[in-house]
Amino acid sequence: MTISQRLAALREIMSREHLAAFIFPSTDPHQGEYIPDHWKGREFISGFNGSAGTAVVTMKSAALWTDSRYFIAAEEQLKGSEFQLMKLKIEGTPTIAEWLGKECEAGAEVGLDGTCSSANAVKELIAELRHQGGITLRTNLDPLKQIWTDRPVIPQNPVEIFPMEYAGETTHDKLARIRRALRQQHADGMLMSALDDIAWTLNLRGTDVHCNPVFVSYLLISSNTTTLFVNKEKLTAEVSAYLQAEGIGVDDYENVGKGLKDYFEYNILFDPDEVNYTLYQVVNLKPQTSNPRPQIIEAESPVKRMKTVKNETEIAGFRRAMLKDGIALVKFLKWLKPAVEAGGQTEISIDQKLTALRAEQPLYRDISFDTIAGYQAHGAIVHYEATPETDIPLKPEGLLLLDSGAQYLDGTTDITRTIALGPVTDEQKKIYTLVLKGHIQIELCKFPSGSSGTQIDILARKDMWREGLNYLHGTGHGVGTYLNVHEGPHQFRMEWKPAPLVAGMTITDEPGIYLPGKFGARTENTLLIVPYMETEFGKFLQFESLTLCPIDKAPINIEMLTSEEIQWLNDYHQMVFDRLSPHLSAEEVAWLKEATEPLKK
Repeated sequence: MTISQRLAALREIMSREHLAAFIFPSTDPHQGEYIPDHWKGREFISGFNGSAGTAVVTMKSAALWTDSRYFIAAEEQLKGSEFQLMKLKIEGTPTIAEWLGKECEAGAEVGLDGTCSSANAVKELIAELRHQGGITLRTNLDPLKQIWTDRPVIPQNPVEIFPMEYAGETTHDKLARIRRALRQQHADGMLMSALDDIAWTLNLRGTDVHCNPVFVSYLLISSNTTTLFVNKEKLTAEVSAYLQAEGIGVDDYENVGKGLKDYFEYNILFDPDEVNYTLYQVVNLKPQTSNPRPQIIEAESPVKRMKTVKNETEIAGFRRAMLKDGIALVKFLKWLKPAVEAGGQTEISIDQKLTALRAEQPLYRDISFDTIAGYQAHGAIVHYEATPETDIPLKPEGLLLLDSGAQYLDGTTDITRTIALGPVTDEQKKIYTLVLKGHIQIELCKFPSGSSGTQIDILARKDMWREGLNYLHGTGHGVGTYLNVHEGPHQFRMEWKPAPLVAGMTITDEPGIYLPGKFGARTENTLLIVPYMETEFGKFLQFESLTLCPIDKAPINIEMLTSEEIQWLNDYHQMVFDRLSPHLSAEEVAWLKEATEPLKK
């Protein structure tokens, strides 16, 4: 079916159901950032395949909202369709509710699949629509069941045990910690919906989501029982025995609603940003019977912050994973420029080369996200992913932006390097150096424990702002332990994010500048938050670079760097050389020696 045919089929259902519009978010029942193909309804209906965005269809119009990472890609993918691009955070862009208020008659009803939106998102939308001429929202319809005839099934891949030698804490101890945290919230239990939270809690992993080692499931915890709702065919005999030994019951994935109806405790914690609206309503509307309705406590899941603070075993695993990643990256970078000069290399071919080198490393499992290999103008597309249609040859000139990562059994990596493939312009040097300055200023930061990433974010941007430059994406995010490459709630971001930064957290440092039609530059390391000093004013923290890979010196305008920034770069490069060189061949060591030679002003 073409997009036009899909819209026509959808509108037939909307007309039959008396709906003025239907909303397609980019989420699934577990509010994941990356989701199984079964729930990619927004992509199906609009043709836009970015990881973030919302499509809205009325009887006569259609629009898609997405953020700055996808403005260029969305414009291209929506070309020729009915969909109008709505650019989030750009002045003049209406909200979805405001747009519907203009497109629909007063008192109209719009639809949304309540299983694929969080309780908070739906409640906020209901309130916003009420102020747009009394528009109402219906949440019990999924039209894709009727029009998506070749819809992929929910993944049925096997679940595997994540060994204690990498987890560092037993499931028994994690559940005990979770129950203590629930008691502090005056909750008897909780419904866990986020797939990475479930995988972390149970020390299990899967392959249901591209690049993310998780499996589709729910976990219902009460004061003395724990039930995993999952397709039982996914559980091997080993995993079933493991769950039984841990005292964890198993029920079918589709029975989670029944499990909530049968829940007998007085209180249950729902994270309204994670639990979908349909399951929230199961408890909220539960009839008063002999098994009374429990009180819902709406609060952040305690597991979010537990898993962000890594234990010593996890930290050791990150160090090993970064070492392996660094070895693969040095081999790649040594190969890259001569290969480009020889000709025949493209954005896709270098991605394949880097992935193959990573796959040679022990405990390699997968990439941690689809590689962004953007040459010249493609580097200005923030989340560019080369396809056979967009793939271009690399030349021995200009900048290549390469953002990539890997999943190793002992850790997850995420790194960006912008590489001069040959001569670069003065403008490219200026932009590259501004980005590097922002990166280094974050690395140099010392801060009180409990500070917010928003308070630190300015350091990455201050020199850019003096030049009238900025970027609209975040500066950094947490990274999971052989889990999702994006882990929160802590992050570096302009918008206020109150999640505190504490020792043991991982976080990326990845400022960038993008000049559409020209080029982009981004530099990224994954950092570990570690103690700095303790004074009468409290505990202070600092960042330690976990990533081990040279930063290209060729595009640097050294006159723009302070002596402190030069010293940081030289110290970082010395560390990279010292840690990687014992694991490399003589030729690779020679290349690395030159790549990490001290910079002198």
